[in-house]
Amino acid sequence: MLLVIDVGNTNITMGVFEDINLKASFRLTTNTARTSDEYGLVICDLLHAKGIQIEDLSAVTIASVVPKLMHSLASGIIKYLKITPLIVGSGTKTGIKIATVNPKELGADRVVDAVAAYEIYGGPVLVIDFGTAITYDLITEDGTFIAAVTSPGLRIAANALWNDTAKLPEVEIAMPDTILAKDTITSMQAGLVFGCIGQTEYIVKRMLKEANIDKCRVIATGGLGKIISDATDVIEVYDPNLTLKGLKIISDKNKK
Repeated sequence: MLLVIDVGNTNITMGVFEDINLKASFRLTTNTARTSDEYGLVICDLLHAKGIQIEDLSAVTIASVVPKLMHSLASGIIKYLKITPLIVGSGTKTGIKIATVNPKELGADRVVDAVAAYEIYGGPVLVIDFGTAITYDLITEDGTFIAAVTSPGLRIAANALWNDTAKLPEVEIAMPDTILAKDTITSMQAGLVFGCIGQTEYIVKRMLKEANIDKCRVIATGGLGKIISDATDVIEVYDPNLTLKGLKIISDKNKK
């Protein structure tokens, strides 16, 4: 079995693959203060709760955008799982070419999403990850990563609203029944969600126009992506496990 780990700014998402099947998945809050023992024990407990024996794991692959916790996380895996993890980075085989000015600046999670979208859905493909930040990444028909757009995520925007204003309350990020809001809570929900939908539609159309691409598959992922993808025609597929699938694909490409 393969354990894959996506370390994001807000959550750490893990999945266990048995052959091509995602057997289990679980999440942790990202915490840079955890020790290697804490990470090792928590992972072992989560695996046990899912009925997975540590001895059945043969490999671990990690993508991370939080460098501060990688020493503890990797050390915990080595100590408790007895496996040296593959950490996605420079030199990792991915199957796509990154044609940005400085490929090393590109987050590992974006590379993983691009690999998954291209391998599973074909190219050209535009993948949108609705995470802490919202990222828009364009991959051509021949598998070249040509453009990346980054904007604040829904939670960042929401936090700015209620933290930087005196009277606006903290609200649930949800789709209101109408944009014609008549109270403070639905007013904020309408601005956040419909604003994000408008941003998504404009950025997708503008990226494809400037890239001179007429037909392109648009794939969304990320925790809040379902809300947006259900409300716009520019997104073709919402795949909540895209990053985990991408880690599996990269792991297979890097097998010795």
